[in-house]
Amino acid sequence: MSEHSVSVTEPAAHPHGMLQHHFTDMEQQKDAASMGMWVFLVTEIMFFGGMFAAYLVYRYWYYGAFVLGSTSLNIWFGAINTGVLICSSLTMAMAVHSAALGARKALIVFLILTMLLGGIFLGIKAKEYYDKYVEHHIPGENFKFDSMTMPDGSEREVHVDQGQAQIYFSLYFLLTGMHAIHMIIGEGLLTALLIMSWLRRFGSSYYTPVENIGLYWHFVDIVWIFLFPLLYLISRVHHV
Repeated sequence: MSEHSVSVTEPAAHPHGMLQHHFTDMEQQKDAASMGMWVFLVTEIMFFGGMFAAYLVYRYWYYGAFVLGSTSLNIWFGAINTGVLICSSLTMAMAVHSAALGARKALIVFLILTMLLGGIFLGIKAKEYYDKYVEHHIPGENFKFDSMTMPDGSEREVHVDQGQAQIYFSLYFLLTGMHAIHMIIGEGLLTALLIMSWLRRFGSSYYTPVENIGLYWHFVDIVWIFLFPLLYLISRVHHV
């Protein structure tokens, strides 16, 4: 070997196979992934915040139409879904805790429970959407908001500007629809976690994906905690 030759030592492979080549250690990789998730969640807050602001502005302008629109929603469906998502946040938190302990079987169980609860939420929301379709409350050519079904099953006639009512239901479907899309994405992410857990990709030394997807799931649950009172409860009247 020439005296001017330089000896280059290849970096030793990290004992944990999930370390990516552009990170020096698992701690740096975890910090980068966590920061990326929090930056993403901040953009999501701004996204939903804009829609919340639009809803509140139009509610102020067309208060009567929004009150009647809110009253037409099935409060029991909304309340049940709220309870379902609160329970799913608990099971997701337990999944993260199980991953941190290296409890693979518990992790799989809690991921499955979270997915089932998410599926229940989406099923109830689909039933709500179907009811609105039957009642012609979907904005568009066939929109008609001249009556609504009361909790006792009776029909009550309402008198409201149809354009203002369409604005309410447009925002209702926009807000709940975007939330449902985020729920569906969450179900897909949980499915990926379930497969990775089954393949023993996680342990007490590496469970960052579980933690970050858990943050995403909690965020989606929190969005609904704001949507439920905003769409179903505020200024709701029981008699028309």
